[in-house]
Amino acid sequence: MAAGTHHEIEIKLDADPEFTLPDLSGLPGVGSVGRAVEHQLEATYLDSDDFRLIRGGTTLRRRTGGDDEGWHLKLKQPIKGDAYSRLEIRKPLGRNVRNVPPALLGLVRVQLLGAQVAPVALISTTRTVRELHAADGTVLAEVADDLVSAHSLGEKTSVVSWREIEVELVDGDLDLLTVARERLLAAGARPSDVQSKIGRALAERMGNGASHPEPAPSKPGKKGRPAEVVAVAPVAAGDLAQDYLAAQFAQLVAMDPRVRLNTDDAVHQMRVVTRRLRTALATFRPLFEEGSVTGLRDELKWLGSEVLGPVRDTEVIRQKLLTDVGELPAELVLGPVARRIRLELDAEHKKAHRRAVAALDSDRYLALITALEQFLAAPPVTARATAPAERELRRAVRKAARRVAAHVAVLEGETVGSPEHDFHLHEVRIKAKRARYAAEAARPVIGKPAKAVARSMEGITETLGDHQDGVVERTRLRELAVRAFGEGENGFTFGLLHGRIAGAAEHDEKLFAAAWHEARTALASWPG
Repeated sequence: MAAGTHHEIEIKLDADPEFTLPDLSGLPGVGSVGRAVEHQLEATYLDSDDFRLIRGGTTLRRRTGGDDEGWHLKLKQPIKGDAYSRLEIRKPLGRNVRNVPPALLGLVRVQLLGAQVAPVALISTTRTVRELHAADGTVLAEVADDLVSAHSLGEKTSVVSWREIEVELVDGDLDLLTVARERLLAAGARPSDVQSKIGRALAERMGNGASHPEPAPSKPGKKGRPAEVVAVAPVAAGDLAQDYLAAQFAQLVAMDPRVRLNTDDAVHQMRVVTRRLRTALATFRPLFEEGSVTGLRDELKWLGSEVLGPVRDTEVIRQKLLTDVGELPAELVLGPVARRIRLELDAEHKKAHRRAVAALDSDRYLALITALEQFLAAPPVTARATAPAERELRRAVRKAARRVAAHVAVLEGETVGSPEHDFHLHEVRIKAKRARYAAEAARPVIGKPAKAVARSMEGITETLGDHQDGVVERTRLRELAVRAFGEGENGFTFGLLHGRIAGAAEHDEKLFAAAWHEARTALASWPG
């Protein structure tokens, strides 16, 4: 098996022994169903004694048999509908088939926190696979009919057997999975209450505990918004704080291996969650013992700003500059402009990413993750933690909003476009972001008013985010133009882009004024 990564998107259903697979040839885009091919698969699953990986939605296994023999590390990720998606990283067995490849262990270092892995279950599967083909022969999906026998390992062993049907996308789309699920259910299959074979095999031993807290289920938010922790009854402020922080911590842990792998948007998502955690610790500070959150917030600032910041900032500027160049008429692009942008910023991004991964491998980062986990396991709460969450969060959001207003007031009388003005706009953005995150944390108990404030503050952060990107872009364009000129290239296009971005800044100012008006309207109805 070749090493590599791929996204696995599938549905999983349970089936009785007498279940008969229905005709699947009429599914969307499917022209024919391939012949049945049988495989004998053996997989040894490894984890810590307390199942830290499996509880966090990660599986590590050594498989023999079939087309994908080797080491598999699977990381779960959210997807809409009933489909289940995982990022799978594969490594060949090699000559030492007993030892997990160090590269895979490095990806789950933050989940294991020093714990050792050992075999926890052996799963044998008789798999019958049928390919679903499009009219042109393209494989759209694979349907696997699995007869499974699982043996848990350790002091208490058990054996459990079952049958399940999996449909995994190859080159098909989610509509195919949706219709396939409906047809299989109509034929007598049942929704599965587990999302992995190992989860079913160890269900009795694992119980209901969790090593890393899971976010409460909710509708997925736009642009990386966190899942809401839904409150169905009045809740104590300390309980809400712990649930919210736990959800963000789970997201932080989930993003760690993806940042190491440099998957799309991973650095951005991890940086956002560090900010949410840092803001939440400040928002909920009165609920915890004095000084207990200071060190955590300092280290989260280090992680978000010094470790992840350079990687993300380079990603953003590179994409924006390339987009701006691509939108220019060809006759205005003089010289190898896009090539120079890629040459310099790609190299800068790679260097920043290497440094970030080195930081994630450091003892300092591991100490931060350990400290956060310990804080969540036994929060050092004060008497205010028993107060109604709504009352505490009304205060917190109001305080955060006042800070935004104070920084907006500083802008009055400044010269638009001056360095001082740009700096203060950036400060407004930072304070608005904190107010947004505080309002998001308050939404489960305050509802629509909190949603309105969060949305209005998001409008400010997005508008001023574009403005700040423009400030950075102009600086980078000047640097690129100087180097291009020094190597005999034409600097016209760099100057043209600089002027266009400066002009866009004036438009951003108008958008900010409208966004601030919307925010004041939302805050006017904030519960007293």
